[in-house]
Amino acid sequence: MSASPLIDAAEALDRQLSALSLEERLALVAGLDGRAVFTTSLGIEDQVITAAIGTAKLDITVSTLETGRLFNETVALIDRTEETYGILIKRFYPDQADIDAYAARYGLNGFYESVEARHACCGVRKLKPLARALEGASFWITGLRRGQSGNRATTPFAEADLERGLIKINPLADMEIETINALVAERGIPINPLHARGYPSIGCEPCTRAIKPGEPERAGRWWWENDEKRECGLHVAEAASEIPETAAAH
Repeated sequence: MSASPLIDAAEALDRQLSALSLEERLALVAGLDGRAVFTTSLGIEDQVITAAIGTAKLDITVSTLETGRLFNETVALIDRTEETYGILIKRFYPDQADIDAYAARYGLNGFYESVEARHACCGVRKLKPLARALEGASFWITGLRRGQSGNRATTPFAEADLERGLIKINPLADMEIETINALVAERGIPINPLHARGYPSIGCEPCTRAIKPGEPERAGRWWWENDEKRECGLHVAEAASEIPETAAAH
């Protein structure tokens, strides 16, 4: 028996989800006791999940982190997706005081200068809004896949997030990008036009470039950094500590 009931519950749920289809996984989570929140970046994986939620009218809150520095194509896709599936995508924005504090310490584009500054920017524009998006949630649904990067290769279907006190659900964990692409074509799911321009993984505009042939899917994210395990911190709990003190105290 694990020391944490949350870990036990996540492991049991992981076993349940492993034998189900995407739609069955989402329906199961929607029917559990507790609020389920899906945070979408509007990437191709997340669009597949949103389509499944919207088509089945599941009781799952769909939210997005509007960082203030997204591509115009991404912002436009929010509205198009809402219209297509008749759903509301709740938008969570960074606090202007936090942005001002970040800019005073690092400069508005200081994230290019150091990993510390980049983590701090992600903290202000993503992690703090994420905390608000997940308030009161028991389950956090994401679009993580094992094939996205090396450090996601062991992603389970369900895992305990002890820091946030919830269970994280990864319903696409075992899907290959080819399967995702096939679902998009088969179901006419609206996707970001940037995917066709060499952007398999899309984040904030200043921090995302198109990838070159043969590069990993996430090679275009924070490309100026050398660490192969680059992440924004949404899926690395300890990264929350990188938020600058002046902003974190707000």
